[in-house]
Amino acid sequence: MAPVKMYTTLVCPFCVRAKMLLKQRGVAQIEEIRVDLNPAEREAMMSRTGRRTVPQIFIGNTHVGGCDDLVALDQRGGLLPLLQAA
Repeated sequence: MAPVKMYTTLVCPFCVRAKMLLKQRGVAQIEEIRVDLNPAEREAMMSRTGRRTVPQIFIGNTHVGGCDDLVALDQRGGLLPLLQAA
């Protein structure tokens, strides 16, 4: 399974929803980068994605986007193939 990296904050309901969906699809481990604890990580996230909201989700080297993007990808049938691509 492809590695999953997610930029998050502690109190973000969209982060919780995204993690739940990924776990439902078999993801056992998510590398979380807490941007609320380290402002430099938020700057890195914004530089890497062009976005300032969380979550920002990467599957392997692919930037999926936020929670809504992840849900849309799953509904189109693209999430599982992306997770299994590694």
